[in-house]
Amino acid sequence: MPYSEEHIRQKLQKELEPLHLTVEDQSDGCGGKFSVLVVSEKFAGKTLLQRHRLVNGILEEELKDIHAFSQKTLTPEQWEKQKEQA
Repeated sequence: MPYSEEHIRQKLQKELEPLHLTVEDQSDGCGGKFSVLVVSEKFAGKTLLQRHRLVNGILEEELKDIHAFSQKTLTPEQWEKQKEQA
């Protein structure tokens, strides 16, 4: 089953309550390749691996059908620093 940007966005929004969330379907609409940027307080104190596992757990069913998934997971502090450097 192909998934939409909106479907992925809604699931992550519900579970992570992000301050910023970007979901991009990079598969030309087939729903098989996504890139996400998530900024959430829920990542505070977690390693990068723990953050990615949290996101992967939320999207466990979807990731069975998505063949490429890249994610960037930041705390609000990291997000602010990144914006300042840009």
